[in-house]
Amino acid sequence: MSEKPKAKSAAGETEFSHQVGEKAARKLKAQRHVTQTVWSGLGMMGLVGWSVAVPTLLGAALGVWLDRHYPGGHSWTLMLLAIGLGLGCFNAWHWVAKEGREIREQEENNNE
Repeated sequence: MSEKPKAKSAAGETEFSHQVGEKAARKLKAQRHVTQTVWSGLGMMGLVGWSVAVPTLLGAALGVWLDRHYPGGHSWTLMLLAIGLGLGCFNAWHWVAKEGREIREQEENNNE
């Protein structure tokens, strides 16, 4: 088994040392990206949670008020709770889709 000598680049480094340098740079970049991802992920969970909880609670509160002041054959509380939940889920979906687009754009820009 004879090994071919590694080709030297213009700067005098071997192909192996060039590959090691690239891998080390990618590893450092990935470590920085994980830290950003953790914090942005926690922030996104908070944003999604509040974007669902606030409309749901507002719908329920308005429903309770309507049930007390305008009693009828149906429950305003349940109806507005469901509407608030639906609006909150739509709002959360909107934010998650927006963040996903931004993350993909950043990755595409970093790969270029």
